[in-house]
Formats: sequence, structure tokens, C-alpha cells
Amino acid sequence: MQQTLEQYQTITPKDVKTWVRVGRVHDFPEDGGVCVKHGTKQIAVFNFARRMAWYACQNLCPHKLEMVLSRGLTGDLDNEPKVACPLHKKTFSLKSGKNLNGDDLKIATYPVKIERENVYIGFSD
Repeated sequence: MQQTLEQYQTITPKDVKTWVRVGRVHDFPEDGGVCVKHGTKQIAVFNFARRMAWYACQNLCPHKLEMVLSRGLTGDLDNEPKVACPLHKKTFSLKSGKNLNGDDLKIATYPVKIERENVYIGFSD
């Protein structure tokens, strides 16, 4: 099934109706990402150890509609955590989903929480 941008929408902590366990902390590489599936969605989860923070966003790059963001390069721009698409280096905020290259394209982001070494992503469904 082809994934589309319409399947993804940013979820804020106040929108969360369900927390879904996606693995244990040690299942995610430090300063790297892993793709997890929730229903028909692919979600990129990042253990951003350099910032001592966790982030989640859609895995679908909106530029070329490829499932690659979990393999993207993480870093920061003016203290904003970001991920760069590994294919064309389009850069997105891991907090807001905003495109940091100035393009109109953006990504959906999701809240992440850690409880007892378990990683959870918040969803509105």
C-alpha cells in the first residue's frame, strides 16, 4: 500500500489518546533512528543521546515520498534538533516538523515518553 502525506499529522502531548510501546531503550541506537510501524504508518524514532532527548516523526520524506527519515542524519541548527533526509539532505525540525531549508514541505512529529526503560509514542487514534 502506497503511503501518502495525508496519513500523517503532528500530534502534540495534549492530543494523545493512546501511548503505544514501540520497544525498549536499548533497541534504539544512540544518536540514531529506527523505523517502527503503527497501523499503516511508519514512524522514525530517534534516541538523540547528545541532547539526552527522544523524538519521533513520520518516516516518509515529503520531498520524494521515500521511507528514509529513520536513516537520516541528526544534528541541530541554532539549538533546534533536526533530521536531514539521507537522499537529498532536506532538513526538518524534530520538534515542530518545520522544513529548515525554507521549503513548504514539513513532517509530522509525535510525542515520545520513556517509562521503566520502555519507549512509547503518543497517538491520537
